[in-house]
Amino acid sequence: MAKKSVWSDNRFWQRSAAWVTGFASILLIWLTFDTSVQIAMGTDADLQNGVTKRVPGPTVINYKITYEMSTARGHEVPVIGEKELFFGRDDYSEEEAGALLHLGKLGSQTKNCMNCHTLLGNGAYYAPDLTKAWLDPAWGPEGSMQAMTGKETKEEAMAEFLQHPSTYPTHARMMPNLGITAEEAKGLVAFLKHMSSIDTNGFPRNFGKIKGAVHGK
Repeated sequence: MAKKSVWSDNRFWQRSAAWVTGFASILLIWLTFDTSVQIAMGTDADLQNGVTKRVPGPTVINYKITYEMSTARGHEVPVIGEKELFFGRDDYSEEEAGALLHLGKLGSQTKNCMNCHTLLGNGAYYAPDLTKAWLDPAWGPEGSMQAMTGKETKEEAMAEFLQHPSTYPTHARMMPNLGITAEEAKGLVAFLKHMSSIDTNGFPRNFGKIKGAVHGK
């Protein structure tokens, strides 16, 4: 009787399928737990103790955020520095900061920002990506947007623009007036600042090419 090849043995393929499925299931469970840990939001205590989290706590709005090239990782990473004023304060509690971020997140959803913009990889490409908008030098002390609005700080300039976008035409694709209130604008700016502090592994890639966006070049 001719010896049967292992490649035509149904039991071999059944066992192989069982082993592969079992290994894949264990790997998926491990990756799920690992990802959950990686994306878990940090706390105010982490920030005060200099503990770096991929998603910092809400009170990161009390701190200066810069974008710097990491030679070890080969791309830019957000760096949290010293305290800085945000709408005149640098002492927002975890509850206050969290409420502001919640207001901003809800605002971005109710105003359908992702119909035109991209946030953390989700949305459209009609208008600029907002993932690192807070770090855009155009909103800085010497930037065109801050000068255009006539405001003294980045957050005030961004809030002013959000409330009256048609007053400050930037390019052919003008942002429409969405009826954003002063409080909603403050929440949206807080949301944008927090989003800029998230370590997104250098995403969006093209943002690092903007002149003045990356420190330490």
